[in-house]
Amino acid sequence: MTNIRLLDCTLRDGGYCNNWTFGQNNIHKIVNGLLEANLDIIEVGYISQKKEFNIERTQYTSFEQAGRFIPENREGRIFVGMINYGEFNIDDIPAYDGSSVEGIRVTFHKKERVEALEFCAKLKEKGYKVFIQGMVSLSYTDDEFLDLIKRVNAFEPYAFYIVDSFGMMKGKDLRRLFYTVEHNLSENVYIGFHSHNNMQLAYSNCLALAGMETNRSIIIDASIYGMGRGAGNLNTELFIQYLNENHNKDYKLKPLLTIIDEILDDFHKENYWGYNLPNYISAKNNAHPNYAGFLADKNTLTVEDMENIFLLMDEDKKVKFDKAYIEELYTRYLATGKVQEEHKGELEQKLKDKTVVLVAPGRSSEEEKEKILNTAKDAVCISVNFDYPESDYIFLSNLRRYKELPEECLSKAIVTSNITSDKVYLQTKYRDLLNDVEAVRDNAGLMVIKFLMSYGVAEIKLAGFDGYSHDSKENYANRSMEFITKNALLDAMNTGMSEVLKLYSNDIKISYLTTPKYVKI
Repeated sequence: MTNIRLLDCTLRDGGYCNNWTFGQNNIHKIVNGLLEANLDIIEVGYISQKKEFNIERTQYTSFEQAGRFIPENREGRIFVGMINYGEFNIDDIPAYDGSSVEGIRVTFHKKERVEALEFCAKLKEKGYKVFIQGMVSLSYTDDEFLDLIKRVNAFEPYAFYIVDSFGMMKGKDLRRLFYTVEHNLSENVYIGFHSHNNMQLAYSNCLALAGMETNRSIIIDASIYGMGRGAGNLNTELFIQYLNENHNKDYKLKPLLTIIDEILDDFHKENYWGYNLPNYISAKNNAHPNYAGFLADKNTLTVEDMENIFLLMDEDKKVKFDKAYIEELYTRYLATGKVQEEHKGELEQKLKDKTVVLVAPGRSSEEEKEKILNTAKDAVCISVNFDYPESDYIFLSNLRRYKELPEECLSKAIVTSNITSDKVYLQTKYRDLLNDVEAVRDNAGLMVIKFLMSYGVAEIKLAGFDGYSHDSKENYANRSMEFITKNALLDAMNTGMSEVLKLYSNDIKISYLTTPKYVKI
């Protein structure tokens, strides 16, 4: 029967979900719970000279820091840390003396593999158990993968990993890579597997691996509650049940359930991880999952549009997340499309030197509806991304909101050029209405204010421009418009809206008609 060891990476891979800020007490609880659960290998976090140390986080700038959560009695378990190749000088790494992590997992991109393996060989000379974690195994050709194995055999590290970085690996892919490794890797080296769950295949792939007939020793990575970037990882608590029942293991479930209940469930509520459509699309397109997260956080795109953006990506850009690149690609995609200004002169006459009541879909647009409608009688009323009663025009920059708009409203719709339609009142250039604050660069409310400024409006009265509560149910008059995203992003949006409104108020009179909530001028 295959000898399987389980490695828990909650404190490292799970850190993508909370910026590694687990808190000291929680870190101790998680380590002790994993020991009590009899996990074989425990990963305590990242070790990097490019990060700042914070005592509450599982990112460390020295090996001494990485060892501070490791108990004196290790109970026969292996404690490991991860280094991204290029983030720690080999000469600054002390020889292993038993005081810190025993093993080092080294990740690297394909183009770095030769230099990274030289680094790994030196790590082994310093006495560490070295885990080779070449990212995106499916990005290697057969010849490249065999060459990688040959180079690994030259110094025989502790483990060599098949890595499904983007959660795109099918069962047939895993079998092909596993048998390539089994038949070519030195018998003294463990075979490891690190999966992600973008396509809901982490569990089934690990079952398949555990069921393969081999005399090899195998390490399988998992995290409690599946905690990990994007779609997350194999669930430790689920897989130990399978191993107990089918591989004569004696892992304990209760300590892990306690960790979920007392610690991880709160993190999950604050910053959801798990399978979703954007993560599926990233895996389908063999791209880094952070790209999907970036596009999803915009809350402006249909699934079709997200797919189209992935199709525009350069292949060599897909493997490593480049925020500036995806921001430019997103903007370029939305900036395409025609401008239709047949009614521009007419609109200028209706708006110039006028007061505009601008209605966003925040809850105050319903709570203070009577005040809004009374004021709108003597002004031009424009609603943002939805149809408000008695509105003269509807401004839309959001593709998803446009598709929800009844067809009879199109004749009064002012849309940005990323929206394709021949039936709207006017189309204006998307790119011209952007601002310089990243979190709200293409916020529809701010875009329409910039649009109105160009039309010579005298004054803008804001209604429903509430900003964002952490409780999504508090944000919209119409519950169907709700979206759930990270609290940090909501806070950044509130701050960004306030900043841009203050800037714009230097050029045009802007005031609140409804009671300000999370955004102020």
